[in-house]
Amino acid sequence: MSAVIQLAGRMGKIKPSPTLAVNAKAKALKASGADVLNFSVGEPDFATPAHVCAAGKAAIDEGFTRYTAVPGIPELREAVCARLAQDKGWQYKPEQIQVSCGGKHGLYNMAQAMFGPGDEVIIPAPYWVSYPPIIELAGAKPIFLPLSEKNNFDITEADLAGCVSEKTRGIILNSPSNPTGAIFSANALGLVAELALANGWVVISDDIYDTIVYEGGKLPHILDVAPELKEQVIILNGVSKSFAMTGWRIGYSAGPKHIIAAMNKIQSQSTSNASSISQKAALAALVGPQDFPGEMKKAFAKRLQFILAEINKIPELTCVTPKGAFYVFPNFSNYFGRAYKGRKIKNSVDMSAYLLDEALIASVPGAAFGADNFVRFSFATSMEVIAAGMQRLQKALSRIA
Repeated sequence: MSAVIQLAGRMGKIKPSPTLAVNAKAKALKASGADVLNFSVGEPDFATPAHVCAAGKAAIDEGFTRYTAVPGIPELREAVCARLAQDKGWQYKPEQIQVSCGGKHGLYNMAQAMFGPGDEVIIPAPYWVSYPPIIELAGAKPIFLPLSEKNNFDITEADLAGCVSEKTRGIILNSPSNPTGAIFSANALGLVAELALANGWVVISDDIYDTIVYEGGKLPHILDVAPELKEQVIILNGVSKSFAMTGWRIGYSAGPKHIIAAMNKIQSQSTSNASSISQKAALAALVGPQDFPGEMKKAFAKRLQFILAEINKIPELTCVTPKGAFYVFPNFSNYFGRAYKGRKIKNSVDMSAYLLDEALIASVPGAAFGADNFVRFSFATSMEVIAAGMQRLQKALSRIA
């Protein structure tokens, strides 16, 4: 009898992405004929712009199908620098840019280059599901900074101070946030900047939703609040959300030259480079017309207004109004402890399962984001699906006694 091959010890800590798992289950149910309304997926439901697709097709036709430089093709890194300068007023050089296989890959490269055993990295919670495991895969320890619904999920001085130790090496900021849609205030970012400067932390700013902001005025950012922190900041972004290019898998990072160089070493031994074809498409997105993100945002804003109004009709739900991204994150805790046909709902996992099984609504339990009282719904879907889904939600919740 052959021996059972053991997996690496790290696998005991790592779980598959819950959002992708829910989406896969919803798709499987739909494929079997069930009328599932999918609110789990975190990607725009718009088609990639035609000129971007044309650039990808042209790259194939022109034979641009070979390896590229590890950090990305020079013209794409230059285009990233130009966008950061024009849109944000931040000055970067191409050697300070890495192009990766999606924003998640850039985060992974950064964590592998920056952190190791004994290091602690502060992660505000609720958090995007992949932050903790990526930090853990680097051998470091995620330290969760709990954010309050009553404070609109903003960072407070007292909560932040409670997470700091002599082992703290960095903090991850995601604003607008997945899953809450919240935006960190300039005051909160100032608190982070003060500690980062005093203690030499690296600040990882995940800006992937920065084109989807519903408030007027400039989006508060750590680099604008504390420009002197630039040599300690790593920007993570990409074209997935802003140009509906999730499947093209192009992200980019901007930061100090020596950190980007270290990230390039990591990437050189994993993927080598991002897809050559996708890089050409991303180049077209960044240098071409910039009206597409704004048009998407207009559509998302209408959907947000509608879905929030429907959620607010349910007296026992509370929901902070999102200021960006395309998620709502209502609090379902008033329903915990109740039951339907003997099926007790104790937490967000039970609630999401109930909604999928009984109402054919796919959502993501807040437990996956470190906030078990909540359930995430993506409104990156049609108004018809949102309307039908909210009717089902109201009916399903009315059955719980």
